[in-house]
Amino acid sequence: MKTLTITEGRGRLGYWLKMATQGEDVGFVFEGKIVALRPVGVTSDDYALREYGLTPAEMERAEKKIGTEVKAATKRGEMTRFTGGPDDFR
Repeated sequence: MKTLTITEGRGRLGYWLKMATQGEDVGFVFEGKIVALRPVGVTSDDYALREYGLTPAEMERAEKKIGTEVKAATKRGEMTRFTGGPDDFR
């Protein structure tokens, strides 16, 4: 493992993050402990729980409610599909 102080790593943080994403063991010494850089996977369930405190059941209800609201707004003409074309910005 490549171990760095915060001062050593700060100037080339992007480089060390890239190395960590490529599988290199990289750690920073912080308050006498080594903190490792590692990529992590994030799922939408995890995101909803961490960011909004939603349980899986609450997330499912929110998805249904949002879907219903989007359909209704589309039907009323308040929303249109975004295609990425120049007409989308009129």
